[in-house]
Amino acid sequence: MSVRQSLLAILDQGACYGYQLRAEFERRTGSTSPLNVGQIYNTLERLERDGLVARGEADEHGHVYWRITDTGRIEARDWLDSPVLRAPGARDELAIKLALAATLPGVDVGVLIRRQRQATLAHLRRLREPRPAPRSGPEELAGSLVVDHLAFQAEAELRWLDHVEERLAAHPDHAIGLELATERPKRGRPAKAPLAVA
Repeated sequence: MSVRQSLLAILDQGACYGYQLRAEFERRTGSTSPLNVGQIYNTLERLERDGLVARGEADEHGHVYWRITDTGRIEARDWLDSPVLRAPGARDELAIKLALAATLPGVDVGVLIRRQRQATLAHLRRLREPRPAPRSGPEELAGSLVVDHLAFQAEAELRWLDHVEERLAAHPDHAIGLELATERPKRGRPAKAPLAVA
């Protein structure tokens, strides 16, 4: 999640002080990923350093209002206009854990899968628990979009766990595990391929 761009998008609506930004973020995302106020102020200081926001004067209550700059407005709009790209090679802890476990002697991957399935089901149940009667309108819609996304992720993880079980059952020889390789990896960069001469 990009706290930086989220704060810029909110500030594009008007000047805010730190706690107000936190409240606006939670109101607009359904409070599913609350922000630490210290994180907000640290981010605001970095945004100021980068010329994306400007610090205003304090009001009678001591609230320092931050406003977006033209450069910040461009960055916020670019962020909103761009698709979210998943980082290539991003490490997913669960996938790495199960892949490694499947190669380690003495590790019962089935037990790991069952534990993860129980945890994921519990998470999904919490997401589907009835909540206090939401206000209708944009706030309710925004919050439900985030919760729906989390629920779909949990459902996908459950399907993936079923898939992993099926794959492991089809390859019982993997239960033995892998021994450490005896060939030592070479150090340094891979050799460059020779250029083809036309």
